[in-house]
Amino acid sequence: MHSKSYITVRYAETDRMGIAHHSNYPVWYEVGRTDFIKLFGTTYSEMEAAGVMIPLVNLTCHFGLPAQYEDRLIVRTWCIHMTAARMEFTYSVKKICDDGTEIELGYGTTEHAVVDSKTFRPCSIKKRMPALYEKINGNIKEIV
Repeated sequence: MHSKSYITVRYAETDRMGIAHHSNYPVWYEVGRTDFIKLFGTTYSEMEAAGVMIPLVNLTCHFGLPAQYEDRLIVRTWCIHMTAARMEFTYSVKKICDDGTEIELGYGTTEHAVVDSKTFRPCSIKKRMPALYEKINGNIKEIV
């Protein structure tokens, strides 16, 4: 299972050439990750209320073709690895063409620690949010 997030490249996200700056990709990944978590019946806010945060510990971005001002994008997000204390996501950013076809612009991954929201020490999402853990872990994308 994966989430689909739709984004239109805003003027503020572009440089003087009308090309989306590379620093936007992690922001778009966050949109995708937030939508992914919602697929399983919870939100980031609810995770934090349960005492769980997932700070970023690693990020990769691979760029192919540029996104440009007013391009319609789709960000697909999968969880590819999950333990009680770690989560890893992968993302695909594609431009949606006028005819409905898609062209890949870039892709990347993020890795997150699972920490207590008060102490920032590692904790177990499996123990704190067992239903969410089971739902996501049951939908891990196999990498081939």
